Amino acid sequence: MRCFPRPLRFWTAMLVLGCGSVLHAVPVAAGLAPSRTTSATAIAATRDADLIVVQRTLEHRLVAQKLRDYGVSPDDVRQRLARASDEELHTLASAARGLPSGGDGLGTVVALLVIVILVIVILKLMNKEIVVR
Repeated sequence: MRCFPRPLRFWTAMLVLGCGSVLHAVPVAAGLAPSRTTSATAIAATRDADLIVVQRTLEHRLVAQKLRDYGVSPDDVRQRLARASDEELHTLASAARGLPSGGDGLGTVVALLVIVILVIVILKLMNKEIVVR
């Protein structure tokens, strides 16, 4: 009741042993690639990093609109950021990192509606009655 003839089994076993031996004997070197700074990402100090975070936050559409609503021009913002101390910039950057990066919550409402509709469809498919009182 042997499916494979003896010579085929022998050469298959030799092939598996040979491949395993070769793959096991080959040296492998792994490591982290060195990081290189480019002109776009060269950050010399924490002040520069904080300044980038604050500028990106201020470029957001909703933040820019709120500043315009309060009567603050973009030039005034740039001048104030240039005069800000390291501590003030770090405080602003820390606050900006803590802000949610979403919109007005419309996605959450849509997701909840989809879940409710999905539950209703599943209950209807199971012939369950839905009663809202």
